[in-house]
Amino acid sequence: MVDRECVQRAQTGDRKAVVMLLRELEAPVYRTAYYTLGHEQDAMDAAQEALLRIYRKLGTFRGDADIRTWAQRIAVNAAIDHARSKKDVLPFKEEAAGGSNPVERSGIHSDVREAIQRLPEPQRSVVLLRHLHDFSYQEIASTLEIPVNTVKSHLFRGRKKLMEWLSDYREGGVLP
Repeated sequence: MVDRECVQRAQTGDRKAVVMLLRELEAPVYRTAYYTLGHEQDAMDAAQEALLRIYRKLGTFRGDADIRTWAQRIAVNAAIDHARSKKDVLPFKEEAAGGSNPVERSGIHSDVREAIQRLPEPQRSVVLLRHLHDFSYQEIASTLEIPVNTVKSHLFRGRKKLMEWLSDYREGGVLP
């Protein structure tokens, strides 16, 4: 976990602190991009863009929130921007048809990813931040710049849709 001192050193240009900070943020940023976009290469592109934005905007980080919260806001926006630029691409189809990892392309893991991808924005972002990154309601509200009650509402609706879509799941099953 990156502490405030590391963030402050990174903001002043300490190269080691910047590298340590970006390495700490890399995996969560990629996970957000992957679950938002549903395609490995797109997620890598969006995560790279998000990390670049984090690096460029590091001087604007005021420290009002946790650095993870601030970085996830950037990651969500980068993934959404990437998705908008590739509207004609259908996520998950390549992986479902025969990705390189048989565990990743079969079973409930793949179906849950696909179901999350089908959620409308911002329900998808709220579900991802809560369940993938274990953010509190307040952290999600801060990250997405929405009220806490709106977070709760999106999370409730998103979970309800996921339960509905996955209720008929059978091992090796397919989403309806």
